Amino acid sequence: MNLTKDRFGGLLFLFLSVTYGHYAADIPLLPGDKFEPFHAQTMPYWLSGLGIIFSVLLIGLKPAPTSENEPLSKSNVLLMLGLMAFTFGFSVALPWLGFPITTSIFLASSYWLLGERRLKMLILASVPFALVFWLLLTQVLDVYIAPARIIFWLE
Repeated sequence: MNLTKDRFGGLLFLFLSVTYGHYAADIPLLPGDKFEPFHAQTMPYWLSGLGIIFSVLLIGLKPAPTSENEPLSKSNVLLMLGLMAFTFGFSVALPWLGFPITTSIFLASSYWLLGERRLKMLILASVPFALVFWLLLTQVLDVYIAPARIIFWLE
């Protein structure tokens, strides 16, 4: 069996689903919730189970011969590792720079890594999206997002 992009993605998704299901048991329950039909652990267990089923299907099913199912190359692995590094950098920078700035930088740098080199397109594809998403979260859905820590240092 060749390790194609689809199968590698299925293996990665299987690992994440199993890990998510394992840590779902750490979600605390209210007293008496253990015997309820729906509690805080129910949805994570279902999502983990569905993720495991779909990833096993993705790994086990023989893919149709297309150019998409080419073997995994070194450049694709490096691209994936780069995006994972950007995601880690996003999580580290988020409390310090705030949601709109960090999201804009993350999206622009990810687009750049994926091959977009036009500065105008990088800015237009990242900044408006981050601002609209931030406004939807804070104003429409009333989700509290902590302000950037750097603001308190500048005062």
